Parts: sequence; structure tokens; C-alpha cells
Amino acid sequence: MYHQITVPNQEVLFITSYPPRACGIATYSKDLIDAVHRKFYPSLNIKVCALEEGNTSRSYPEAVKYTLNSLSLPAHMDLAYRINQDDAVKMVFVQHEFGLFGGEYGEYILQLLYSLTKPVSITFHTVLPDPDDKRKSVIQAIAEVCDQLVVMTKSSSDILRQAYQIPKKKISVIPHGTHIVRWRNKDHAKKVYQLDDRLILSTFGLLSSNKSIETALDALPKVVEQFPNVLYFVLGQTHPGVVQHEGEVYREFLEEKVATLGLGDNVRFVNKYLSLSELLEYLCLTDIYLFTSKDPNQAVSGTFAYAMSSACPVISTPIPHALEMLTDNAGMIIDFQEAGQLADAAIRLLSNPGLRAEMGRNAFHHTRATVWENTAVAHARLFTRCMPSPKSGPSLIFNLPEVNLEHLYHITDHSGMIQFSDICEPDIDSGYTLDDNARAMIAVAMHFELTKDAGDLALIDTYLNFIDHCRQPNGSFLNYVDKAGEFHIQNDYSNLEDSNGRAIWALGVIASYAHILPAALVKKAVRILQATKAGIFKLESPRAIAFAIKGLYAYHRTFEEEETRLVIEALAKKLLDKYNAVSDTNWKWFEEYMTYANSTLPEAMLYAYLATGEPSYKMIAHITFEFLISHLFQGEQIKVISNRGWFHKGGSPKEYGEQPIDVSYTIQALELFYRVFRDEAYYQKMFTAFSWFLGNNHLDQIIYNPLTGGCYDGLEEHSVNLNQGAESTVCYLVARLIIERNKKIAGRELPEPTTYQIPQKVTIG
Repeated sequence: MYHQITVPNQEVLFITSYPPRACGIATYSKDLIDAVHRKFYPSLNIKVCALEEGNTSRSYPEAVKYTLNSLSLPAHMDLAYRINQDDAVKMVFVQHEFGLFGGEYGEYILQLLYSLTKPVSITFHTVLPDPDDKRKSVIQAIAEVCDQLVVMTKSSSDILRQAYQIPKKKISVIPHGTHIVRWRNKDHAKKVYQLDDRLILSTFGLLSSNKSIETALDALPKVVEQFPNVLYFVLGQTHPGVVQHEGEVYREFLEEKVATLGLGDNVRFVNKYLSLSELLEYLCLTDIYLFTSKDPNQAVSGTFAYAMSSACPVISTPIPHALEMLTDNAGMIIDFQEAGQLADAAIRLLSNPGLRAEMGRNAFHHTRATVWENTAVAHARLFTRCMPSPKSGPSLIFNLPEVNLEHLYHITDHSGMIQFSDICEPDIDSGYTLDDNARAMIAVAMHFELTKDAGDLALIDTYLNFIDHCRQPNGSFLNYVDKAGEFHIQNDYSNLEDSNGRAIWALGVIASYAHILPAALVKKAVRILQATKAGIFKLESPRAIAFAIKGLYAYHRTFEEEETRLVIEALAKKLLDKYNAVSDTNWKWFEEYMTYANSTLPEAMLYAYLATGEPSYKMIAHITFEFLISHLFQGEQIKVISNRGWFHKGGSPKEYGEQPIDVSYTIQALELFYRVFRDEAYYQKMFTAFSWFLGNNHLDQIIYNPLTGGCYDGLEEHSVNLNQGAESTVCYLVARLIIERNKKIAGRELPEPTTYQIPQKVTIG
């Protein structure tokens, strides 16, 4: 039977304001909770205690388990009692802002925290420097009783340590989350709103005088003088608390200023609560985002972060968040309430589209690490550190994203799959490769097997035609094709063996799907494969040999030709000879170094065993695969061989520089080894390896794009390479489809692996 993963039931109770209450922390909490649930529910379940300001009562969604009158001290003590009696709650997580809790400096919360018997941590949304004695004592008391204090900027962490004497080990910096936004041309976004002739400035957020929108309005006449087509959007309704105390006085003041300055054609107020999709649409068409807050103690701004994540260059006052984020030419800093500086900065950016685009790209890159999916992983790690460990199973179970071929379609044209992407836009100047189209054909065939999606057949035909185009009269293949369809000069000075091996692999896979694919596709693949056989014996690269064995095994599984079995045997002997030549007690491998696609070598030996029945192939496959995975898996994570410097015999593996191709090939091998050896450790490692894409890596960052199904090109020491080229996207898709087909048959008996019996034992060596 397939291994059934034990799902821990870990409930975290958030104490926070929550929608429909209109407040920035409520929106933040909902975004964070939604992200945690997408990534980890049901193994990690978030419930909410919603904060009420007095005896008001709102209609809350199902996530809200408790409510708390934050102005009542007895209510805090009563809530603590109820939480302590609630066996489902494993820890409490508080979202703190001084105005959210009753008492001077919000000290009512201390009664709650002191009374709790469950682990508790807290996020400080504001950390004020130079505290008076009372404020300092309240924060220190909160810190004393909490396991972890979360802040969103390094400067807030520094203030906690220096001004409040909080130990560094108690502080975690988890940036404000941002939404994943598609990288796209702003001119295209403007056309949707019929604004393609305008230069767009914008500001977003619940309106209050602290926003200092008047600074932007005072700057605008000078900007409009040079750029009369400027349009400034003031997005969002007035803060409900402001409306309650003073009505719409501030908005009316701004509207009067617009009229006085003669800016009626250049300013547009969008006085409504914007849905997330509406907000992101406005930000995606914004040329420059203006952040004019006059509060120097505003630690972070969600609206500021959302603008950066939408590739907006930002002109901002020097709040701590801006000072940390607008580095490396991602925006410009101006002084508080300095309209002249704002005007000069806006004119500079509007005059220089290249600089604007560069800043927008830099802003986009800066915020990829802070997308909500990554923020969810960081919080989940914190929760598992604070909560009691589950009795069995992994501490976190990453949920599977939907299988999504959108990006694969996007980087495929009528000729084939384009090699590279600029972020997510295909770079046609990079041309095409046999490697990518062969891999893509395998992935789409796997998808068709699972879904029977008719659209897959056209893709397979495109990739098969490309492979045929690369075939030479002698049966070998060229790899590099330029955007005009001509063979690139790079073919003349590159070793093409691995590419040829991949082509054989892909053709064999298509042949193995003869029972479900149209006969014309299979017949064409078999014809091309047959033409390659003369050159297969010449392969010397271990990976080329391994790819060829995989393809020939797939072909032989369907057609069972003795000639093919003999070719597999001859290739396996080559791998065996390579193993015998370099292996020793401490180095059980086929070469004196490990490079890329390492798992393919033992996997090919195991396929050779299945085709021939030769037990030595099975033995070497098992020995080498165990040696490999002993270097790949560390606890509940995989770390594949770094492309910064291969793992050499007698040395140590390098760190960082991990690529999706190696994770994918490891998953492919783990699936086969589990099916043959029935070792549940392989099954578990298959899911562990896939979780690398989902954020289970040294950066706790996702390596795929959940909007499009694209995959980022690599995991580096401090960042993720955001380009989504063909190799990474296809390798991710193959890995995802393997997980999908194993998930679909979980709980059923495994089919017996196909072994082709031979009349007599083959003598090896």
C-alpha cells in the first residue's frame, strides 16, 4: 500500500481586528490567514478572535471563533479562560497596535497574556522609538510572556533591541506580505481602462490627514506644466474612524484644493472600498506610486508594499519601510511634506521612461521574497517552533498547487518551446533547443495521460515536429535553433550527446503511450526513433546513456523487441564499467564528480534491470542511489548539487545554486525506486523533494509561480532567479504530474513493475 502521511491537527488562534472591520491590520490578517490556509490547511488551521471596539457586533465569516471587546478588562480575562479550556487551540498569535487594545498604551492585553497557558507570540505593527517609561514597561512585559515577537522591518527589530532591551533571539523579522502580480506591460494595462494616452500617478489607502495627500496635490501643478496628460488617482474611502469623529472633512479639503489649483482634469478620487483585483489593476497601470505619509513613526505600509510588488517605481517619504525597501534604485526618497521635492522627483521619472522601467523592475524583484506565499511559510515555521511537536509525521505538510499549463502555452509558439524568458515573457531572441522541446513533449504526454485534455495533442505534435526538424541524415540531432528556425552555430562547438539522449527518451515515451495517443503521433515518433539506433551505441556521456536507456525502456515496454533489449543491455554495461572504474568504499558513483541530473544514472540502471532481469544492475542502481540521496536530503529538506561548483570525489558538496531540473530528476527516480523496492522512505522523500518548489528550502521561498504554473530558474544563496525559462518550467511540471499521479492512486496496491524475462543469465563484464 502507498504510505499514508499523518496530518497533524494544529490550530493557531489569531487575536486581531478582522473584516468586515475596515482597518489595515484586519486586511493584513485576512491576507496572511488566507495564505497560510492555501499553503498548509488542514495540517495548519487558523481561527480568529476578532477585536471589537466596545459592544459593537459585526457579522463575521466562519474563521472567527471568538470575539473580544477590547475596551473591557474583564473580557480579556474571560477570553483567556476560554482559550485555556479549548483543546483545539495549540498556540495564540496576537496582532498588536496600540490603538487596538484598551487601557493606557493598550495594557489590557497584559491581563490576557498573563492568564494564557498556551504558547503565545505577537506581531508588533508599530514599534515607536524613544519610548517613555510607561510604554517601555508595557512592551517589555509583553515580550517577557511571549515566545516570539514578530516585526516587519530590520529597523523595528533594532529599536526593540536598543530602546526596549529585548533579546535578539526573541525577535523574528517577517516582511509585510505582497500579492503575486503578473509581470506585464503597463501600456497594455492602461488600454483596458482607456487610459493609454495618460501618465498615471496613484496613491492608495484609507484616507486620513496622516496620508498628507495635499503634499502630492501641491506638487502637481509644476508636474502638469510639463506633462499635461498626468492623471493622479487617489484610491480608497475615508478611514471609518475618521468618518466617525470628523466626517469627510479631510476629503472635502482635498477636493477644494483640487478645484483651487485647477487640477480637475488631472486628479480623480475613487471614493470606494476597492476589491483586491480592482486595486491590483490600478497599480498595474500606475507609472509612479506616491507615498506621502507625514508620520515618521509609521513602521510599515501595506499599500506601499503592494505598489512595489506591482512593479511601480515609488516616490516616498522616509518611513523606515521605505528606507529599507527603496534601495538599489527601486524608487526615490523625499522629505516629509516637501511638495517641491516630490514635483522634481516626479518630473525626473516622467522624463525618463527607461529609468522608470528600471525602478519598476527593481521594485518588482525586491518584493518577490515577500509574496504572501513566502510570508505564510515564514509564519508557519514560527508556529511550529512555538507549538508542541506533532506526535507523528512531518511538522508541516505543504499543500499541492493546481496543475497549470498556462506558462507552458505562453512560451510555446508555432515552432516549438522558446528557450528563455525575461521574468515570464518569452525571449524569442534566445531561440529554441531540442533539450527543451524533448522535455516538454514528455511533460505534455504525462499530462494527457492524466487528463485526456485534447489541447495536449496539438502541443505534442508541435514538439514532435521540432524534434524531427533537429534530426540529421545520419540519425543524430542538433540542439540549438535560432528564432528564424535555422540551426545555430553553437551546435558546432557544443557536446550534443546529452541532447541526443533526451530526444531518444522523449521519443520512447511517446511510443509507450501508444494505447492512448493518436496512431499518427506514435508512428512518427517510432519512425524517428528507429532512425537514431545506429548512433545510440556511440554514446559515451553517462547522462546521454541514461536518457537513452529511459527512452528505450519506455519503447520496449510497449513493443518488446529483443533488439531493443540488447541495446539497453549494451548501454547499461557502459554505465557499469564507468562505476567500476571510479567507485570505492567512500565514493559509490559513476564519475569522479556529481554534476546535474545525477538521479538519472541510478534510475537508468534500475530500468536496465527491469528490461533485462540482470540483478547486478538492480544492485548497482540501489547502491548508487542510496549514496546520492545521502548527500541530497537533510532532515525534512532536499538540497541538490550546486551548480556553483560540482561535488568532486574527496571533497564536500557546495551550497546554493540549486536548480529545478535536479529536483525534478530526483523525484522521477524516487518514484521508480519506490515502485520497485517498496521502501516507504522513497515515497516520503518524493513529497519532501517536491516541497522544495513550495518553499521548503533554505530561503523558505516558493520556486514556482502559482498564477501561471511557471517555475523560477534557480535558488541562490540570498534570492530566487525570477526568470521562468523552458527548462525550469517543464521540469517543475513533470515533478508536479508525478506527484499528481501518485496522489491519485494512493491507498491502492502498487502494480507490479514490468520485468522482461530473458532465456539465460547474461554474464556481466
